[in-house]
Amino acid sequence: MKLGIVGLPQSGKRTIFRAMTGTRAVKATERTKRADQALVTVNVPDQRVDYLSKTFKPEKTIYSQIGYLLPAGTGDLDSPSREKGDLFLSAGRTCDGLIQVVRNFQLFGGPAPTPEEDFFKLQSEMLLSDLIVSEKRIERITADAKKGKEVDRKEPPLLERCRHLLTEEKPLRDDPEIATSPVLKGFTFLSAKPLLLISNNSDEDEDLPNMPHIPDNIEVMVVRGKLEMEIAEMAPEEAEEFLSAFHIERSLLDRVIKRSLAVSNLISFFTIVENEVRSWTVANGTSALEAADLIHSDMRKGFIRAEVLPYDQLVKYGNFSEAKKEGQLRLEGKDYVIQDGEIIKFRFSV
Repeated sequence: MKLGIVGLPQSGKRTIFRAMTGTRAVKATERTKRADQALVTVNVPDQRVDYLSKTFKPEKTIYSQIGYLLPAGTGDLDSPSREKGDLFLSAGRTCDGLIQVVRNFQLFGGPAPTPEEDFFKLQSEMLLSDLIVSEKRIERITADAKKGKEVDRKEPPLLERCRHLLTEEKPLRDDPEIATSPVLKGFTFLSAKPLLLISNNSDEDEDLPNMPHIPDNIEVMVVRGKLEMEIAEMAPEEAEEFLSAFHIERSLLDRVIKRSLAVSNLISFFTIVENEVRSWTVANGTSALEAADLIHSDMRKGFIRAEVLPYDQLVKYGNFSEAKKEGQLRLEGKDYVIQDGEIIKFRFSV
């Protein structure tokens, strides 16, 4: 999964990125840069994986991962050329979700912050961008139909629903069927993506700003960006002192990861083989067959059953044998919906 960090100029999105990915704050990361674009891939901290690794002592322990992208461009949507703003939005289309940063601190000699207004300004640009994409596709389908070309019957009505929502200035995430439709996945609509909103506050301000019109399906959190960036770059011992002094319980990276998973409606399941303990992240509602396919296509083709043990039952009984004796190890079919924290062994034959 990859999330893009977006925001208007001077919102502090680069500061937030640095606060999340300070060299001492990030473990097992992969960093890539292209022009002024940066991507950091990080392990998802999970005490359950830690426990499984300690218990089973595998050769490899593999955590789920999340990538955080700081796109090229400035997000300057008022630029006469619009080149930088368009580049900024285009990069967001490559992501599975978005983190929008809004300024809630006073600029020296600048205007007062207007976080809610800034939120809706960027959202309006996303809606317009999506509307252009949907209308172009509708025009193409209409032209192809006139030429007698075959058209996917599912696509036009869904696109018309998209156009209606966007014309009404409503994001596509407001319609869960539209937002998650596999037919529309290739259009990478910005307003259909899960969104985490970060209010970038001054050092002493721990409170959410007054933003009464932010939709309920938007996850909102406060970050004191400049302060947390400085803390992220400190030595661990020094950082602990500052975290305590400013009432920050965990690193920004850990907090954003937790919110990222929640807003994206993702859960984790685990697999254990002789040499590997591994965490897998899937959408809530994923079936056993779909989860098997994530691991290997052969598992889907030859799926027989899934052996399922909840993590807390393994901890309670100490091992699989005792849990099985107590009836906690279940056999499930291909339509079984995976639950968060389950340890699964897929039986298959090809």
